This record gives sequence, C-alpha cells and structure tokens, in this order.
Amino acid sequence: MWWQMWWVWVVAGGVLAIAELLVPAFVFLGFACGAVVTGLLVLAGALGGSWAPMVFVFAVASLGAWFGLRAVFGRHEGQVKVWEKDVND
Repeated sequence: MWWQMWWVWVVAGGVLAIAELLVPAFVFLGFACGAVVTGLLVLAGALGGSWAPMVFVFAVASLGAWFGLRAVFGRHEGQVKVWEKDVND
C-alpha cells in the first residue's frame, strides 16, 4: 500500500506550489519541493511503508529547499532601491 502513496505527496506538492502563486508569502514553495522529493523517494521505494520516515524526509527536504531558495532568490544586501529624486520634479 505504501507504493500507492507517492502520488499523494506529488499532488500535495502541486497544490502547495499553486498556493505559493496565490499567496505572496514565499513559504509554500519550500514545502512544495519537500513534498515532491518525498513523493519521488516513496515511488523509488527508499522510505518503506511507515509514515515516520516520510514525515521526517518531508521536514528535512522542506527546510533545505526553503533555505536554498531563500539564499538564491531572497533579498540580498543593497538590493533595495532608494529614490533620492521625485519623478515629478
């Protein structure tokens, strides 16, 4: 039965990716990556049939994806533009 759970993780990842598009929070994308990675590992048979390793891999993959995405796409030093002159002047 555990081999049938992989699509649930992948669909959950898709739903979380859509939620990231609808809610500008930059939170759901890491969870979406974690869910897809967990689904692919369940499909490969690497996690067995218990929920505990699946949830652990989901948590670790989500946290790693969030930190990785934050490092690549996050706000970097000096990125904020400060306007010193008004456009109407």
